Amino acid sequence: MKALVFERQLARFAASRLAADLAGSGHGVGVGPLELLEVEPPALPGEDWVRLEPRLAGICGSDLATLDGRSSRYFEHIVSFPFVPGHEVVADVKGGLREGERVVVEPVLSCAARGFDPPCDPCGRGERGRCERIAFGALSAGLQIGYCADTGGGWSAGLVAHESQLLTVSGEMSDEAAVMIEPAACAIHAALVSERAPSAKVLVLGAGTLGLLTIAALRAHVSPAVLVVVAKYPEQRRWADRLGADYVVGPGETLRAARRLTSSLALPADGREIARVTGGVDVVFDCVGSADSLESSLSVVRPGGEIVLVGMPGPVKIDLAPLWQREVVLRGAYAYGTEQTPAGPRRTFELAAELVASRDLGELVSAAYPLERYEEAIAHAAAAGRRGAVKVVFDLRRRAGRQLGGKKENR
Repeated sequence: MKALVFERQLARFAASRLAADLAGSGHGVGVGPLELLEVEPPALPGEDWVRLEPRLAGICGSDLATLDGRSSRYFEHIVSFPFVPGHEVVADVKGGLREGERVVVEPVLSCAARGFDPPCDPCGRGERGRCERIAFGALSAGLQIGYCADTGGGWSAGLVAHESQLLTVSGEMSDEAAVMIEPAACAIHAALVSERAPSAKVLVLGAGTLGLLTIAALRAHVSPAVLVVVAKYPEQRRWADRLGADYVVGPGETLRAARRLTSSLALPADGREIARVTGGVDVVFDCVGSADSLESSLSVVRPGGEIVLVGMPGPVKIDLAPLWQREVVLRGAYAYGTEQTPAGPRRTFELAAELVASRDLGELVSAAYPLERYEEAIAHAAAAGRRGAVKVVFDLRRRAGRQLGGKKENR
């Protein structure tokens, strides 16, 4: 079968980083350690596993960071090589009792998938994103499908998944909507992980896919008093307004917006240091994860406030003095599992499916490419905002005669 395979090759990592630097895009454009190969389908690890044939598979910011060599070395011991990327997947089940069923994949490889019984304490509480055994058990190391040598990933003609990872897609939902469920689940978990966001002054920094979904999740599940969004590009601003932002500002207006919203004073910038406000918003959702975005977050959050790091960070160098002096909480928000809601515990993916359907979030899928045009697809995803796009996906349906949105797809 055809698959995009990521090899651990230091020379090609270096080439990819150089391409990103020369392009000024912050991401490589397909020259990294990724090749389209003919490979054997992954073996089924056990009888409670199924084969899947992807329909659509998203290109995520974490995928781009991995391809251009900018992801953290922290991940080296919790991935296994070679792997097939792709963890945002809507697929058909092939074989078994669920033959032909359309599903989305919850990619985290937690205790259930790895064969641990009893599970670790976090998995026992439904906190699968915090699993303590992601490098052990019946599988090679891998925090998720798409980063594990044994499972394959969505950027291919086939992968395998554990029964516990599957969520059936309703017949009324399009493939484009279904492929948005995984990133929407990340956004819902981020929105709910904050203890300060309800009825608070909230700022979302970044309006790519994850930022826009975080806006939708906050409006659906948290109800902040005021929601300010920092969006760089016109299409992002249009979507931010549509999804419920009270105010949408550009990156150069972030400090002014926070100062006016909170009646704060502005401390002057000194040299290269970023200016800060004396007060600030209650919570910042940083949906970028760069040194610049973290510095901006620290500049506009109030003393005793909270920064929720939603975008995947890499190695960064920032001044943490304001975090210390202002007693700010910096909280990570990774993956999903089970969320506590007023109606009781709910699987994050179920909440995400409801959110995607209610807000027509399948419309965020802007472009689809076959695997053979992976360099174009990755370049498009890396420059999505600038090019007026949001989510770029691989379309595996062409092999079965299916087409994007039921229409001819010309990309």
